[in-house]
Amino acid sequence: MDHSGLIETYRSAVAAWESDVMGHLTIAYYFDRFADAAFNLIERLVPAAPPGAMWRHERIAVRYERELRAGDGLAISSGVIGKDGDAIRVGHVLFNTGTGERACVVEHRLAPRELPYGAMAEHRRRLIDAIVPWQETVFEEAVEPRHRERMVASGQDRVKSAELDERGELSLAGFVHRFAHACLHICAAFSMTPAYMRANQRGFSTFETRLHLLAPPPGAGDSVVVKSGLLAAGNSSLRMLHEMRHGRTGEVLAQMHQSGVHFDMGARRSAPMPEELRSKAASLVIA
Repeated sequence: MDHSGLIETYRSAVAAWESDVMGHLTIAYYFDRFADAAFNLIERLVPAAPPGAMWRHERIAVRYERELRAGDGLAISSGVIGKDGDAIRVGHVLFNTGTGERACVVEHRLAPRELPYGAMAEHRRRLIDAIVPWQETVFEEAVEPRHRERMVASGQDRVKSAELDERGELSLAGFVHRFAHACLHICAAFSMTPAYMRANQRGFSTFETRLHLLAPPPGAGDSVVVKSGLLAAGNSSLRMLHEMRHGRTGEVLAQMHQSGVHFDMGARRSAPMPEELRSKAASLVIA
């Protein structure tokens, strides 16, 4: 694809401590980088005001194409690719700087914050004037659940001050860390347990996520709970829905759709699930 209109907005490397039990960059740490890239882009195009004060994250769809492992260098190129009402859409392409290969592609929607004196109108106009061509495949709408009663408890804790972003709200990575841990709970519900994965050199590798923030993010000390369910179970693929609520009010804060594969840890590719696991997973499907 031609991404000549994009500009570099982030460059760093994968730290060893950012790797997960599957041996590659855990998905939450991608989101830290997408947040930085989006705000760096906005600041570059309209330097007059802090981006975090003007815009908030709303939806982020990610397609993971190649693994990133400890020590890999990475760079992100970004551009404004469209508008949805008052919101803007930003596209990111993340590359492995060592190989030059594309590692993932992202569509990131940001909504305006309420500001006095009409300040947002001019800010938004200048960003829309900077729209660049975007030729990536559109992310399809995810299937909605019909059997929420089959969802399982997959998280419960409190937001820590170390998880807050520059606005003092739970960061994107703070949301996604919880959903990544929730994935392990839903896998265990159909017997894809850590013991099974260790004994058979198997894991779960994510190839797509869609994060949707539905309410103002929680702050330090707020309690949150997560429930998860399977939307589909194939020969090797699994599609999940994770939902986070405020522990005190019950308000839905965020949802994440996560798609991945039963993963051969040695060959580093997908592997068919045993029939026993596949059958049990099918009985838990909520869609």
